[in-house]
Amino acid sequence: MSEPAHDLPPLTGGRLLGAALLLGLANFMVVLDTTIANVSVPHIAGGLAVSPAQGTWVITSYSVAEAITVPLTGWLVQRFGAVKVFVTGMLGFALFSFLCGLAPSFSLLVAFRVMQGLCGGPIMPTSQTLLLYIFPRHRAGQALGLWAMTTVVAPIAGPILGGLISDSIGWSWIFFINIPVAAAVALGAWIVLKDRDTLTRRVPVDYVGLGLLVLWVGSLQIMLDKGKELEWFASGTIVVLAVTALIGFLAFIIWELTSPNPVVDLKIFRHRGFVVGVLTNSLTFGTFFSSIVLIPLWLQTSMGYTATWAGYASALNGVVAVIMSPIVARFVGKVDTRALVSFGVTWLACVFLWRSQFNTEVNFWAVAMPYLVQGFALPFFFVATTSLTLSSVLPQETASAAGLSNFLRTLSAAFATSLMSTLWTDTASAKRAGLVGRLNDMPGAISTLTGHGLSVEQATGQIDRLVEVQSVMLATNQMFLIAAVILVIAGLVVWLAPRPARVASGGGH
Repeated sequence: MSEPAHDLPPLTGGRLLGAALLLGLANFMVVLDTTIANVSVPHIAGGLAVSPAQGTWVITSYSVAEAITVPLTGWLVQRFGAVKVFVTGMLGFALFSFLCGLAPSFSLLVAFRVMQGLCGGPIMPTSQTLLLYIFPRHRAGQALGLWAMTTVVAPIAGPILGGLISDSIGWSWIFFINIPVAAAVALGAWIVLKDRDTLTRRVPVDYVGLGLLVLWVGSLQIMLDKGKELEWFASGTIVVLAVTALIGFLAFIIWELTSPNPVVDLKIFRHRGFVVGVLTNSLTFGTFFSSIVLIPLWLQTSMGYTATWAGYASALNGVVAVIMSPIVARFVGKVDTRALVSFGVTWLACVFLWRSQFNTEVNFWAVAMPYLVQGFALPFFFVATTSLTLSSVLPQETASAAGLSNFLRTLSAAFATSLMSTLWTDTASAKRAGLVGRLNDMPGAISTLTGHGLSVEQATGQIDRLVEVQSVMLATNQMFLIAAVILVIAGLVVWLAPRPARVASGGGH
């Protein structure tokens, strides 16, 4: 990992607080943008004349682009310095947020979201690394707690803000609100931290590795996004994308393991604790993130919620998460980290199992209460997993490890979202076909409804709507049940890691 250019002591007092708030706010904003569009998808799809399924590309394109640049963070920091990379990323994020808000077509919006994600990717790991530099070593757990808290709260706040903004002033403003925040954070961070930039050195660019990374990740994500539309492997395009992704992935692994200056340091995977940490992280976060995309879609398309009320339903999630994050941070290093992670993930599994029992009569509070209970568990997962992952590598590998773990976490979110949304719609179609086949006395039901003053068309439409709502509900419950099983597995997998011997720190003091 790059070291500070000068052997300066940790920050203290108001300067430490200010720098920590700036770095936390930056990470909050970048993570927020992964979910702020969730409840806005119907608005964006309607405004730019695409289907809701295509509208989810606004989410996945950002996540994939962000994921691709995250592992580049180690190289960027070594070449230009952590502070310069951070500030430049924030300014680019502001620029492309502005262009996203102005996008006149869906294709341009997706293109600008890709660029926004490319700028946002390095912000997550550099904010994490800089927090570890400015905090005293013995308070590294608190630094990670602050960073993890923003990672916990941001995906929760996204749907709330997205719903309010989309319903009140238009979807473009979910991007415009980034501009003053990003500009202020960039300016403030430069003023406070410019004398603490890390040492730089000329490091060759691994163009082949970068190209292979873009090739296999991009091919796989496009395949997942367009699979249903093109009827999966019945389409030659999907077959080509799948083969390209597989060959590209294998070539990427071989190249990175043999390259003297790899774009992604795969040798970090020699640490068992790191492998188990990122696996647990990816399984859990992918499942969690795909659920916070699925639930607003279900509420708006099937349950009659507006974007605002779909956002309100998740509001209670953040209340307990904010309270618990600093408390959980105090346990890190004192309690077996694996136990903290396993507890949080298992708690999440129980919440998803609870959700799998929903029915079409479920009211607002029945939807909101699992969020409240879920909020208690999230910091146990986020804070402890971050500590487990980073404490499992050598101090000089922390920046690369942070970049790689964030890459896999973000990539898992994009892949899981595409898979769950596809599986959800396919399952709903299958459930609908099953329900239609089991309808009894359809003519009698239509006759009864027409007897109450409805036309035949209205009666048929009402029955069709009831079948549709029930099939979507059954499909939604099945997704929650699958998610619960995945979370149980993740909660068990973490015990394969050795007990951490240290708490992650920046190593710069």
